[in-house]
Amino acid sequence: DFLPLKCDACEDIFCKDHIRYDDHECGSAYKKNVQVPVCPLCNAPIPVQRGEIPDMVVGAHMDKDCNYNPVQQKQRIFTNKCLKPGCKRKEMMKVVCEQCGGNFCIKHRHPLDHDCRGSSRPVSKA
Repeated sequence: DFLPLKCDACEDIFCKDHIRYDDHECGSAYKKNVQVPVCPLCNAPIPVQRGEIPDMVVGAHMDKDCNYNPVQQKQRIFTNKCLKPGCKRKEMMKVVCEQCGGNFCIKHRHPLDHDCRGSSRPVSKA
């Protein structure tokens, strides 16, 4: 059975046995068969040339050109800096003092630990 099918890449007419790009060695298949893989680490698109294996190209990118830095990813979590003078600690979540409204680390979270002056009421020693 010859059913005239038109190749969407080269626009030639083929039967059902030769309509696939590989079956008629389509010279225009690269126009339709475009792959742009994305690096799983840095989410950058990786260009793949015709005839290259996408997995190999992405692997080479990850080994040489990838901008992913796991140390930076971990540091971004701890963004809440302690307001106690001299303390350089950062916490993952805000720890706000109820009296002065400042953000402190776990060590300086209590009003007595950061010399709180935010409220006129006396600070309990308990």
